[in-house]
Amino acid sequence: MNRFEGRSGPIRLGMVGGGQGAMIGGVHRVAARLDGAFQLVAGALSSTEDKARASAQEVGIAEDRTYTDYIEMAKREARLKDGIEAVSIVVPNHMHLPVAREFLKRGIHVICDKPLTGTLSDAKRLKTAAEKSDALFILTHNYTGYPLIREAQARVARGDLGDIRLVQVEYAQDWLAEAPDADNKQAAWRTDPAKSGAGGATGDIGTHAWNLLRFVTGLAPEAIAADLQSFVPGRTLDDNGHVMLRFEGGARGTLWCSQVAAGRENDLRLRIFGTRAGLEWRQENPNALQITPLGGSTEIITRASTATTAGSRRLTRIPPGHPEGFFEAFANIYGEAAQAIRAARTDAPLPAGVTFPSIADGVEGVAFVEACVRSSKRNAAWVSL
Repeated sequence: MNRFEGRSGPIRLGMVGGGQGAMIGGVHRVAARLDGAFQLVAGALSSTEDKARASAQEVGIAEDRTYTDYIEMAKREARLKDGIEAVSIVVPNHMHLPVAREFLKRGIHVICDKPLTGTLSDAKRLKTAAEKSDALFILTHNYTGYPLIREAQARVARGDLGDIRLVQVEYAQDWLAEAPDADNKQAAWRTDPAKSGAGGATGDIGTHAWNLLRFVTGLAPEAIAADLQSFVPGRTLDDNGHVMLRFEGGARGTLWCSQVAAGRENDLRLRIFGTRAGLEWRQENPNALQITPLGGSTEIITRASTATTAGSRRLTRIPPGHPEGFFEAFANIYGEAAQAIRAARTDAPLPAGVTFPSIADGVEGVAFVEACVRSSKRNAAWVSL
């Protein structure tokens, strides 16, 4: 019998990590509650008791549902009649596998921050655990939740651009352009190979760029050649990477990710060029998609306009001209997860059009990072994923 059969109302959600001072935990909480589909009822927001309790109190988690040990949380919540149905995992990369595995083996759905894990071997172990479980696994590559990214995907799929020849994706930031202060915990674990994994910028934001490219184009990778750098003295992980891409069928691409690009805040851009047209989208102006036919004039498609497809409009909440952005795109991933979880209550199929980054996407993302590191060590030699 389905252990969540008969459940109704908001999905009871737990969270591991994301306590005071953790930006991404707050983002997940906002995204989860934006449409009223989830209710945060339990959490192990920190392994430090005082911080765990203070963090839980701040977000309204009852004292008897506050934990400092994720294993204790998974065991107890699985036994409770009103226990959690899903858990958000927002801990550093090296903890994704052990935390997710505890909830998956108890049939609790997992919504996990990216990248999937710090190493490819851990990613494969987590994939095995997910496949053995009846629970869903959702990876929050949130940029795929933007309505105009869904629009771009639909237009590529129906052939508006013709055969894809060239793809350029870049994700540039400057927040690690200098050695961070000692008390900057977010920077500390992201630049620590023991916690982050083999990739620095490639793992943190390069995986976002790679996933976005793959999601929109559907192109299958053939080989990559990567040149990675660590510009900040003493840094052991890359903070900049240039990657050349070869795809099956002959298309070519480039991916640039950097966290030392002075003056860039969160500049994620995607350009795709086909035999008939090209398109461009920029995350810092997410409500506009540029389409330029060969020999024609550029058309700017705006979010929720009549020019957009039904699949794109399905993910919008307010009329055109009212900006939607990062939180709403993140919430769209949670919204798709909610539809899938509700369907799972009765073992119903996934509702039409619902899609979200999966465990397979996560494994591919970690494989991309390790391939970049392997290529760079061989003087940017071409390697397969």
